[in-house]
Amino acid sequence: MTYTPAPGKLGSRLMLNKVPEVVIWFWIIKILCTTVGESFADWINMTLGVGLVSTAVLFTVIFAVVLTVQMRLPKYVPFAYWLTVVVVSVTGTLYTDILTDQLGVPLWISTTIFSVLLLAVFGIWYARERTLSIHSIVTTPREGFYWLAVLVTFALGTATGDWTLELTGWGPGVSVLLPLGLLAIVTALWRFGANPVLTFWIAYILTRPLGANIGDWLGTPSSEKGMGLGTFVTSVIFLGAILGTVLYLSFTRADVIEKDEAQKPDPPVSTPRRRRISLAVLAAAAVGTVALLTWRNAQPHTSALGEEGPAPSCSGSHLNQSEATQHVARNFPATSVASYKKITQDTLDMVDSGDQSGAKSRITDLETAWDDDQSSLQPKDCQAWTFVDQRIDPVLSAVRDNNPDPATEDQALQTLLTTFG
Repeated sequence: MTYTPAPGKLGSRLMLNKVPEVVIWFWIIKILCTTVGESFADWINMTLGVGLVSTAVLFTVIFAVVLTVQMRLPKYVPFAYWLTVVVVSVTGTLYTDILTDQLGVPLWISTTIFSVLLLAVFGIWYARERTLSIHSIVTTPREGFYWLAVLVTFALGTATGDWTLELTGWGPGVSVLLPLGLLAIVTALWRFGANPVLTFWIAYILTRPLGANIGDWLGTPSSEKGMGLGTFVTSVIFLGAILGTVLYLSFTRADVIEKDEAQKPDPPVSTPRRRRISLAVLAAAAVGTVALLTWRNAQPHTSALGEEGPAPSCSGSHLNQSEATQHVARNFPATSVASYKKITQDTLDMVDSGDQSGAKSRITDLETAWDDDQSSLQPKDCQAWTFVDQRIDPVLSAVRDNNPDPATEDQALQTLLTTFG
């Protein structure tokens, strides 16, 4: 998807364009970066046990550093640009995960928040520069708006993709089909003559759930209909693919925007009538997607998110603490609840005695038991399962933090004990 830049207001020193040409290589690397954003964040947060908040802080600092380097460059440099995209993909993913897993914000609220925030970024950007075209990233303010929009699109894509999995219960393989189908529609409309800026940013958002679902499919165990590669191997494969592609582009300059407009291929023919038709088709696709998700959510299913987050197929936010405790006691096997409570109490005792390594080991027993029992517990009482799951994640993060705070650990463990009754 390519398009001609609008002149806008150039209130800063002009530079060469700081972003690549939107050719097939752009979308290939974008999807690769998105997959890494999902798998690498999960590997550091969960496998290494760094903790969600600590991982987010770490990547926020890394993002600030690489973005500073990128914005100080006078022109587009493939390695610096795509390194920034990889880091921002991880960072945006983590921000959404904090809202969902750490703060318990429902995914539909996260999706709404990031949608409004993205519209605000676009509104301010356009009001100042009179263009949203990435072919016009030739001043520092425009580049700042561009990277802010990219960060929000990653967070929005994460929330939207996870919400879709929550509503549908689709497995990692099937979940690839919806964003892939929507991307095919957007691409066809762009070739037909739809607004190129609109189709670019819609496609940019859709590649986030597509890449994340591909990463989940590759990393998910084969017993759960995935490829069983694991998050680390998936990250290494895709980082290697990104590196190889970036090296290729560095030598061939196949994605460099040339000054000579005559060297560019002719853009798709766009007329007011074609743009109106395209808008109508996009609206119909949106309505059809909502109808599909609504229908699928009404069917019996369980969440496809697994241990990635607390978002099951129904919301636990409808319950308060007292109601959740009653639901757990009434609908879950007493022996299972007693076992969870024993593990939680053991972990609390170890934290209070200063045995942090023992607490980390013991809390893994709870994580394993809870995940193993999901298929039997969730159908019994989905709301109660969701409520408990949302209280287990903060415990895991607090106990596994590299610099654990005993007060935070105590609070999370006590809350979980109360939930178990």
